[in-house]
Amino acid sequence: MTIHSLISQATPPLSPDDTVEHALGLMMEIRVRHLPVVSTDGHLLGIISEDQLLDAPGPEAHVEDMLRPSPISVMPHTHVFDVTKLIVRHDLTTVPVAEEDNVYVGLVRRHDIFEQFARMLSTQEAGAILAIEVEAHDYSLAQLVYTVESNNVKILSIATEMPETEYGKIRITLKLNVTDTARIRHLLEHHGYHTVAAFSDDRDADDLQLRVEEFMRYLEV
Repeated sequence: MTIHSLISQATPPLSPDDTVEHALGLMMEIRVRHLPVVSTDGHLLGIISEDQLLDAPGPEAHVEDMLRPSPISVMPHTHVFDVTKLIVRHDLTTVPVAEEDNVYVGLVRRHDIFEQFARMLSTQEAGAILAIEVEAHDYSLAQLVYTVESNNVKILSIATEMPETEYGKIRITLKLNVTDTARIRHLLEHHGYHTVAAFSDDRDADDLQLRVEEFMRYLEV
């Protein structure tokens, strides 16, 4: 999926001659820490952060004087995973979107990316969450899906976290369309999958949101 549908034009960009005071006020109003700076002819000049503004010589300084070279941006057809990696790598709250000729299109907010991941992981669907671990050499996605779905249980979403060390285990988080996972846990244990945690319907949204945040952190390379 690309970020085309997530582009917002409701959040106004900054102009080069906007003052630090104005920029900080706008960031506070719309609750972000980064805003794009766009020229009068609609070209992206860069992105400025709250920290840069706070280090300015005074409130009347212009934002163009604090812009850094090589502005960060993405194009409308960029995949949501690649945008997420950029957000994590630079700790951004917004990402400017521009065409190949650097014409500004809009921006994508980190919050909207998070909501997209929540939809992709079916957080609003009824069902239980199952967190399991397995040795890397025993992991087979095809076998995992077959083991679960051949027992009249549907996998609504799946997220995989690779091990941080050479000898670590792969962790898989499953969202299922059932609330009782006892039988599935037993079957998976037989195939070498160790259950780390299981959450019923009354806790799934909060826990899966935590899983989304973990997954986004793991996307950083």
